[in-house]
Amino acid sequence: MKHWYKHNNQHYIVHRDILISSFTNKEGIINLEGVKLWRDGLPFVDHVLRTDTHFLFVETIQDAEVIEETQEMVEEVHS
Repeated sequence: MKHWYKHNNQHYIVHRDILISSFTNKEGIINLEGVKLWRDGLPFVDHVLRTDTHFLFVETIQDAEVIEETQEMVEEVHS
């Protein structure tokens, strides 16, 4: 199930979370290539965040931008 996550005033949709231990070898070294493969293989995922226990494979929610032409069109319709 997807859920929202906020980090440093940026909002994300979490598409998948996987235990860090799933990417760690016996010596405790994290396989970052494996993390990148998961990131690149999941649709819409453009970023990976790390918590104490999980990697979060997320989609960045872009800020909305108001377009002046659209605003004028709405005003005309309501006139």
